Amino acid sequence: MLENIGLMKGIGGKMNWLNQRQTVLSENIANADTPSYRPHDLEKVDFGEVMGRASNRPKIGKVTTNSGHIGANPEVGEADSRKSKMVYESAPGENAVIIEEQLLKAGKTQADYNLITNLYKKNVGMLQLAVTNK
Repeated sequence: MLENIGLMKGIGGKMNWLNQRQTVLSENIANADTPSYRPHDLEKVDFGEVMGRASNRPKIGKVTTNSGHIGANPEVGEADSRKSKMVYESAPGENAVIIEEQLLKAGKTQADYNLITNLYKKNVGMLQLAVTNK
C-alpha cells in the first residue's frame, strides 16, 4: 500500500540510491592498494525530478521577477555547481583512492540515510495517525 504513495516511492528510491552509493564507496576503500585503480561514485539524483515522475506531475521551475532577487544573476552560479576533480592525487602505483575523501563521503551518505529513515518514520506515523484517528 505505501509503495503507491508518491512520497514513499521517492523516499524508497533515495534510500536505494544511498545503499548503492555506500557499496561503491566501500569498493573504493577496499581497492585503495590496487595499482591503477580509479575511485568511482554515483551521479547525484534530483529528488524534485524523482518526485515529479512518481506523482506524474511536471516539474515546476524557478522564475525570477526582479534581477535583484537571489539566484537571478547567472554569473554567480549555484552552491553545488562546483565541479570536483576526477582524480585528486595519485600514489606511486597510479592509484587515485584517497581514504580520507572516501570516508568523508561515506559519513555523509550515512547521515543522509539516517535523515531519510527519520523522514520515512515520520510520514508512516502521520499516515497511522490519519487512519486510526487517535
